Order: sequence, then C-alpha cells, then structure tokens
Amino acid sequence: MGIFDAIFQGFVQGLTEFLPVSSSGHLSLVQYFTGNSGDSGFLFSILLHAGTLIAVCLVFWRTILELFLEFFYMIGDIFRGRFSFSTMPAARRMLLMLIVSTLPLGLMLLFKDAVARFSQDNDIVVEGICFLITGTLLLMSSSCRKGWKNAKNTGIKDALVVGAAQVAATMPGISRSGSTISSGMMMGFEQAYAVSYSFILGIPAVLGAIILEVGDAVEQGTSLPTGVVIAGLLSSALFGILAIKLVQWVVKGNKLKYFGYYTIALGVLTVCLGIFEMVSGHQIQQFFSSL
Repeated sequence: MGIFDAIFQGFVQGLTEFLPVSSSGHLSLVQYFTGNSGDSGFLFSILLHAGTLIAVCLVFWRTILELFLEFFYMIGDIFRGRFSFSTMPAARRMLLMLIVSTLPLGLMLLFKDAVARFSQDNDIVVEGICFLITGTLLLMSSSCRKGWKNAKNTGIKDALVVGAAQVAATMPGISRSGSTISSGMMMGFEQAYAVSYSFILGIPAVLGAIILEVGDAVEQGTSLPTGVVIAGLLSSALFGILAIKLVQWVVKGNKLKYFGYYTIALGVLTVCLGIFEMVSGHQIQQFFSSL
C-alpha cells in the first residue's frame, strides 16, 4: 500500500465514518476491489478510525471536556453522599446514559473475531445486505416527528436502544452514525442532541477497537510503513471534520432520507456484484487489482 492509496482510504474513511453510509462497508468494498483485503487492510481501517476519533474530539471538545469534568464531580458527590439520580445536572445524566449505551459493546468481545472475518473475507454480499439495513433505518427515522428529548430527560431505555444500534453497526455496511442517530431520533431525541450523542458515544467504541485489534495485528506480525500511517490518519481526520459539519446540516434540514436512498441503492448494487463475483470467479476484483 502506497501513500496515495492511504490518502484515498483516509478520504473514504473520514467522509463515511460520520456520514450515515457506513465507513466500514465502503472501506470493505475499496479493499476488496483494490486487493488490500486481509489482515493489513483490516489493521489500516482501524488506524483510520483513530484519525476520525481525532476529528470528533476537535469538533465536540467543549462537550467532551464538560463530561470529563462532570465525571469527577459525580465521584465526589457519591463519596459525600450527595448523589441524586432525580436531580442530577444535564451533563451528568448525559454521561451516565453514554455509559449505559456503551455497555452492550461488551457483547462484541464474544463475537469480534467473527465480525472481523466479514471485513477480511473475499465476499461482499454481506456488506450489501447491511447497506440495505442502514438505508431502511435512515428512511424510518426521517419520517419521525420532531423529537423532544435531550441531555436533561434521556432515559435508560433510550440509551439501551441506541447502544444496541451501535452493536449492530460493528457489521460492515451498517452505519454506526446512521444507526445510532436514527435510533435516537426514533426514541424521540432532538435532532442536534441525537447527532452529538451519537458521535461522542463512538469514542469508547473506537478506542476499544483500536486496543483490541492492534494488539491482535501485532501478534500476527502485521505492520505498515510510517508514512502510510501518517498520511491515512491526517486524511481521515481532515475529511472527518468536514463530514461532521455536513451531518449536522443534513440532520437539521431533515435530509437523512437522501442517504437512505443512496445506501439502499448501494446495497442492491453490492449484492448483485457480490453474486456475480462468486459466480464468475471474482473477475471484477482481478481486473481492478491488476491496474
């Protein structure tokens, strides 16, 4: 893999990580047709996620700092016997709900190897089916009434539903941002809150993936050139910031349905291509890999 290819994959990752179209699904398609599937391709996709993590921290740094400080205030109130669930400030409730939403990810420790194989295999039919799921969720949420829930009144049930959506999004082709934003809006979240909640919720998920998967890759002896890693990180971070701003505008303008149409069309095309590839012996992949 060269630097130009790393920049291109960073571009794909940065845009699709936050646009509700599934970064993992798009990267899986790119890696399939460029011949970069496998352990090194999967490792690189994890590193690109680190770049988009930087983007989230830069855009939402005020909220993240507030939540970080609130964590220590909460610990202090617990030790002083002043903690109250019913009268807690909005930032504390949001922090606790984010923790609840993160808990279902613990289930993925049991299935992470099986999920990883979908990104590394020589087949794209599963990705196509997952794109169809993403599109359906986006169309469903775009027809919801305007929400009323925010950091002040989000409940445990709401947090668990969004957390379950995040677990499903570990499959390549199911958008993490699309599924969590959509599920939040269907649970009655305000549009802006659904976006910020979704993106901040992704921080522990990305960190966990990096810790788990990089460790596995190191054990397997997989490595990438430093220049390729830096190019991919910077590219994904830059385009990630642009994508976050775009999603904020899209959700505010109630335009999620257009991404739903896109992912459904992509899902149909991917399933058809995947079936053709299996029947033809991967002729399209071989053509692009030879370029």
